[in-house]
Amino acid sequence: LHNPQLVSPTPQDFRSFSTPEVERPIRCRRHTSISSCLLYLIRKLHTSYIMSAQTKHFFSDPNHLVVTALHSLTLTNPSLAFDPENKIIFRRPDSLKKKKVAIVSGGGSGHEPAFAGFVGQGFLDASVAGTIFASPSAVQIRKAALDCVDNEQGVFIIPMNYTGDVLNFGMAAEKARAAGIKTEFFAINDDAGVGKKKGGKVGRRGIGGGILVLKIVSALAETGASLEEIHRVAKQANSLLATVGSSLEHVHIPGRPASEDTIPVGEVEVGMGIHNEPGSHRMKFTLPELVKTMLFQILDHNDPDRAFITREPDDEFVLLINNLGGVSSLELSGITDEVYRQLEQDYSIKPVRVIQGTFLTSLNGLGFSASLLKLADNGLGAGKSFLELLDAPAEAVGWSAPIPTSTWDRRTDAPVELKKTKLAEEQPSNVKLDPATIRKVLGAGLRRIIDAEPTVTRYDTIVGDGDCGVGLKRGAEAVLALLEDNLSSLDDDVVKTVNRIVTIVENTMDGTSGAIYAIFLNALVHGLREQDKGKTTPATAEVWGEALKYSLGALGKYTPAKPGDRTMIDALVPFCDTLRDTKDVHAAAQAAQEGTEATKSMKASLGRSVYVGGEDEWVGKVPDPGAYGLSEFFTGLVEAIPKQA
Repeated sequence: LHNPQLVSPTPQDFRSFSTPEVERPIRCRRHTSISSCLLYLIRKLHTSYIMSAQTKHFFSDPNHLVVTALHSLTLTNPSLAFDPENKIIFRRPDSLKKKKVAIVSGGGSGHEPAFAGFVGQGFLDASVAGTIFASPSAVQIRKAALDCVDNEQGVFIIPMNYTGDVLNFGMAAEKARAAGIKTEFFAINDDAGVGKKKGGKVGRRGIGGGILVLKIVSALAETGASLEEIHRVAKQANSLLATVGSSLEHVHIPGRPASEDTIPVGEVEVGMGIHNEPGSHRMKFTLPELVKTMLFQILDHNDPDRAFITREPDDEFVLLINNLGGVSSLELSGITDEVYRQLEQDYSIKPVRVIQGTFLTSLNGLGFSASLLKLADNGLGAGKSFLELLDAPAEAVGWSAPIPTSTWDRRTDAPVELKKTKLAEEQPSNVKLDPATIRKVLGAGLRRIIDAEPTVTRYDTIVGDGDCGVGLKRGAEAVLALLEDNLSSLDDDVVKTVNRIVTIVENTMDGTSGAIYAIFLNALVHGLREQDKGKTTPATAEVWGEALKYSLGALGKYTPAKPGDRTMIDALVPFCDTLRDTKDVHAAAQAAQEGTEATKSMKASLGRSVYVGGEDEWVGKVPDPGAYGLSEFFTGLVEAIPKQA
């Protein structure tokens, strides 16, 4: 959505995102009070956990934090300079390539990368920082406008619309005018979460969407536009912009006591500000419901309190999804997809640009904002449209929208047809085994794995992360379904059968063990094909032994695991070696069991068991879970194979 060069499938079953709620208490007359107390306790514990995570910081002194954070920008962008006394980040004079109107912004700290992270060629010329959530002083801002930027062509001062920022940046603007510098001032206001009535004379707050206005006017200044043109375009762009934010919790400022005011589990505050200001309301939610509410506040033209932008059927929009600081990149991407889907489905809006990232935060806020900018003719001609100004390059560490106009112009929604490569593994082979035998023997081994899942899980919970048993069971059940499906039409071609099993394993078993099994089985396909003599070749123990030897060698290229490292290799290698040497599958299974038993006394040198403490409690008692699961599979196999006389 925010890179038109990429394609992906669009399965409809992705639309079930939700936020789980705590289960409601059982309505038993005798125990209503007990269940209510338990629910209350669960909520309090959850709140305590959230607040504990929110109040932990690496810095305890917020003032020191702000200064060091600002200084770091000069380390990541060599074109920047830093005035630590006034907390100003500005472009070095030697980085300026031409005379232009200087763009100055800023505000309280805690919103990074805004605003200092947007200083650089193609973006701001200077940013002034206050303490966390507090406006910088007029003295600081005046210093930036008079001494830190080239103000010969004029200065455009553009903060967000908060009382402290308006007063201090406004005072600095008047100081600059008094000093004979051409100066214009505008306060960005884009918040639609709080309506016109509640906003009163103060107006809308400036939140995430304001970054689009900053980018537009900064890029316009780079073209040599006049101060008057820049001021007019700022007002026009702002009038076409609306943003709503939502958060799961209030943020904590480093160095301050934790607040007792928390948002209950399963609720979200719609319209919450970037300084913990209250929003329009709280609601229980799933993500689709939340997005629906937010878009309704932005786009409902029938709401006189929030109809900040009008909309016609052919209007084009830019969508900005902004992380308030504490949302993972994974979740933010899912949120972007949901917002885009609802815009297209419910409003017939297909944004011409999708910009996603962390632009204006509220420290580590557990929330996001969605902004829509309606595109319109700004009267400046070719090369200066809103889209072209947004797409223009910028050397600012905080701007993460690097896709150029030329790439967006090539955007197409035509599906990409994947080429179908004919793999060698799909070719038939002459290595044969009766399908009924495959079903019987392999099925017995798979059922043994499934039955062993509780034991494997118990072992892995003690010495690992507890997922080994479930992963093995999931893969075994999927392969067993293939064997038991009458429509699967297993034939006597062993290579074909193993290759089908490989596909299932690759799609159902994840994590390290899944990768190891997939590598081993892929190599086994090749190893079996190497045993094809050009004529019918029964899949004897000798054939399997040689194929398994090849598989072990291939696996050794990708893992350093060897017998004695306390891994599944301690069961796999004895089985393969014994089968190759003796041609006796029962002896091979016995060797795998003995190898597994030996892992009880081994110290882990690979895998997650390396990081698990308490070895004194399980060494000598608990085998490696992966080795145990594999040896159970081998045991199941031989139970279905009669012993040779």
